Amino acid sequence: MKTPELNDTININVQHALSEDIGSGDITAALIPEQQQAIARLICREQAIICGRPWFDEVFRQIDPTVTLEWHIEEGERVKPDQLLVTLKGSARSLLTGERAAMNFLQTLSGTATRCQQYLDLVKGTSVKLLDTRKTLPGLRLAQKYAVAQGGCHNHRVGLFDAFLIKENHIAACGGILQAVETAKAMAPGKPVEIEVESLDEFHQARDAGADRIMLDNFSLTLLKETVELNKTLPGHRPELEASGNVTETTLPDIAATGVDYVSIGALTKHCGAVDLSMRLTETAD
Repeated sequence: MKTPELNDTININVQHALSEDIGSGDITAALIPEQQQAIARLICREQAIICGRPWFDEVFRQIDPTVTLEWHIEEGERVKPDQLLVTLKGSARSLLTGERAAMNFLQTLSGTATRCQQYLDLVKGTSVKLLDTRKTLPGLRLAQKYAVAQGGCHNHRVGLFDAFLIKENHIAACGGILQAVETAKAMAPGKPVEIEVESLDEFHQARDAGADRIMLDNFSLTLLKETVELNKTLPGHRPELEASGNVTETTLPDIAATGVDYVSIGALTKHCGAVDLSMRLTETAD
C-alpha cells in the first residue's frame, strides 16, 4: 500500500535515476524528429510477479506528462512469459528517453517480489511469516520492502530507528542481555525490542528479561523445535520467535516446520535478479 512517505520516496528515486541517466540531455533521442509520436509495448519474457508500477509511471510523469500508459496487469500479479504488461503512447523521444530508467525499476522490484513468492511457496501449509532484512540495495530500501510485501512476505524493521534489534556486540557493550533489554524498554517505551541469541541459555535470559521477540541465530533444527516447545510450556512472558541464519531454499521448509513465528531471510532482497523485460516501439501513432 502506498503511503505519503513512499510517494516521496518514489519521486526521489526517480529523480536520481533520471539525473544519472539523462544528465545534460538524451543526445540519441534527439536524432528523432521532435513531433514524432509512437506506441510502445512492454512484455515480460518470463514467469514473474510484476512489481514497481508506481516507479515506472513516475519516470514518464517526470519526463513527459503527456505520455499515456495503459496497464494490462495489476501490481503484484503473476504473469506468464511473453505477456503484455503495458502499452505506452506519446512522443517517441520521451518513450525512448524513459525506457531504461522505467524498466530498471520494474525489473528490479519484480525480481524482488518474484523471489519472495518463490520462498513463500516453499512454506505453504505453515503459519510462519517470512521477513526481509536491511540487506537492501542502497537508496532502494523502501522500494524493495514494498516489493517484498507485493511478493507475499513481510517487512522487518525499516531501519535502525523504528525497532530495537540487539545483537552480540550490543549485548557485550551493554553489559549483558538483561541490561540491554531493560535499557531499551526504558529509553523508548513502545518500540519493539528484539534480541539475538545463540544458545538455549541466552534464550532463557532474553525471555526472562521481557524481550518482545527473540531471534534464534543459527540454531539447529533440533534446538529450534526444543526452543519452540519451551516457549509454549514455560510460565510467564511468551515472546515471538524468529529463526535466522543458514536459510536457503533447501533449508527453509524444515526451519518453518519447527513452529517458529518468523524466519528472516537476507536473500529476499540481496540475492534477487532482474526480471527479463522487453519494450518495443511497434508502430507510429497518428
